[in-house]
Amino acid sequence: MDDLTLPSAITNFIAATNAGDSQQFVAQFTPDAVLNDWGTEYHGPTEIANWNQTDNIGKQSHFELQDFTQDDATTWTVQLVVTGNGFNGTSPFRMTIKDNRLVNVTILPD
Repeated sequence: MDDLTLPSAITNFIAATNAGDSQQFVAQFTPDAVLNDWGTEYHGPTEIANWNQTDNIGKQSHFELQDFTQDDATTWTVQLVVTGNGFNGTSPFRMTIKDNRLVNVTILPD
């Protein structure tokens, strides 16, 4: 595994979460992005920012990159170990990139 081969939007998604930088976190998404957290969808920057406060940075989440695969030209599945004051455990995050930003993030049950 070489995280240098991941698109910057994905590495920035992880780094912004770990730094508690909500502005940088939301900046990684396109205006029409969708974040799907185990079946619940959040559309666009405002809803994703709200999810970030209730389920991610607002819960002091920390991501540790465990592994990843490139599924196709624009999609990666990133295995993250999540710790913090919310969900704790390992989850696959399927991430699709458009114009060097995240257009879709689907958090899957492990």
